[in-house]
Amino acid sequence: MNIQLFNDDCINVLKDLPEKSIDLIFADPPYNLSGENYLTTQNGKIAKLYKGDWDIIQDIDAFNFKWISECIRVLSDTGTIWVSGTLHNHPSVGVTLKKLGLWIINDIIWFKPNATPLLANNRLAPATELIWLASKTKKYYFNYELAKQLNGGKQMKNLWIINAEKHKTIHKTEKPESLLQRIILLGSQEGKTVLDPFLGSGTTGVVAKRLHRNFIGIEIDKKYFEIASKRIIDEVVAQELKFT
Repeated sequence: MNIQLFNDDCINVLKDLPEKSIDLIFADPPYNLSGENYLTTQNGKIAKLYKGDWDIIQDIDAFNFKWISECIRVLSDTGTIWVSGTLHNHPSVGVTLKKLGLWIINDIIWFKPNATPLLANNRLAPATELIWLASKTKKYYFNYELAKQLNGGKQMKNLWIINAEKHKTIHKTEKPESLLQRIILLGSQEGKTVLDPFLGSGTTGVVAKRLHRNFIGIEIDKKYFEIASKRIIDEVVAQELKFT
């Protein structure tokens, strides 16, 4: 399988990709959570939430419109785009998808039964993330029968109960491999091309390689790009050793 990794701003790379060349896009963009107004827990204590400078966006609507527009240009007519988020960026992404004329297929709720407890006593403990699923046309690829099979023979709902996993790297927003495996299996076929414009720690690339998809990953942060590259290369080596 072909793998291309770029340490760059995703806008720069996307502009050079051929139109309609991508079959599935999974994007885990900045949630814009970092800053003075948001808190988290660290070692059982309340702390200011800071994921990195990349998570501080001055105009979230303009930011989302820019990168999503480029993604839509490279997405095939039968492809799908999956965008994860929380209440902090999810409304902006949804409005942007509609403005760009996309067909909203689902809003998927990822429920984490083992989510981190909340120390504050003035609101409910967050235990979900949200995933927009959209396409350019109504003739998109979606493996409905496999979804039923993965759900014990019953129609799969848009509520996905998947535990958060212990992070394999130091990246603070790393997604579970089990989540990406479900998305890639349902939204693409072997030999097709998967794109992740915010590669992070490389989970999408690792799973795409494992499932025999071509992959393009873009990460702006050099430290995380090196971490992601190593993870993906290690997976490539493991797959090659497996079949020798």
